[in-house]
Amino acid sequence: MAKDYYATLGVDRTASEKEIKQAFRRLAKKYHPDANPGDPTAEQKFKEINEAYEVLSDPNKRAQYDRFGSAFQQAGAYGGNGTYYTTNVDIGDMSDILESIFGSIGGFGRSTGSRTRSRGFGGFGGFGPEANPMVAGRDLEQTVTISLQEAYTGTTRLISKGDRTVRVNIPAGAATGTKVRLAGEGEPGYGGGQPGDLYLIVHVEPDPQFERDGDDLYVDVKVDMFTAMLGGTVEVPTLGRPVRLKIPAGTQSGRKFRLSGKGMPVLKKKGQYGDLYARVLITVPEHLTDEQRRLVEQLKATF
Repeated sequence: MAKDYYATLGVDRTASEKEIKQAFRRLAKKYHPDANPGDPTAEQKFKEINEAYEVLSDPNKRAQYDRFGSAFQQAGAYGGNGTYYTTNVDIGDMSDILESIFGSIGGFGRSTGSRTRSRGFGGFGGFGPEANPMVAGRDLEQTVTISLQEAYTGTTRLISKGDRTVRVNIPAGAATGTKVRLAGEGEPGYGGGQPGDLYLIVHVEPDPQFERDGDDLYVDVKVDMFTAMLGGTVEVPTLGRPVRLKIPAGTQSGRKFRLSGKGMPVLKKKGQYGDLYARVLITVPEHLTDEQRRLVEQLKATF
């Protein structure tokens, strides 16, 4: 039966060399026998992937395959243009790819000063009988939720890893999307390969009082109408200690005052902070006595 090498790699017949190489990398890692111990189906699939890539990665072979199909290898090993194709193919390029996937291993047979590599793929389509490819474990991700206050001060979380509990430090200044890496806490590797890493993806909950924009914070400050008209001082909340803010006479509602260095700590830059912007919200009394109303009306008349 004719073999469809393009279907084996899951690419179109018009696929570029780069697309073919990428497809081979993905499938080789998925079906390699060390990643699927005792699975004959994966072993067979890995052999088919190797065979398909060996043909499609070679421009001359690929041209002959496109013209004659998989039978071109049995047709005297000659191309239609008289070119001879040896059956003992140099697989240096394939070795480079698999080496980058599974790590540097003894079975590659790299020679000094030459690009010649060992020919055999072993019983699994691997790199010789002594090969034991190492496959690194996959990285994992996990979301961790913190408050804005915790993002301001920094905090810790306890993460369960099987029968272990790992304490994770989340740095001050972390924002939604910040990644905290736990080296070696991802999936275990195969064949002695390094384990992957675990990345905690930080999610900072919205705060009922403060708005965050990068390293800056915004907060609404209520100012009574008399202080806004005559001037005075008000207390402004921060994520640290409250501070006093001088309000000049005639301040209008919505005006912003910048408090330098009272925002969020800048991630990985010790001692640096963003700014805090206090937005004025002028308040008026909701209930007046008759005497108060009379006085306000008198004041209004003066304007």
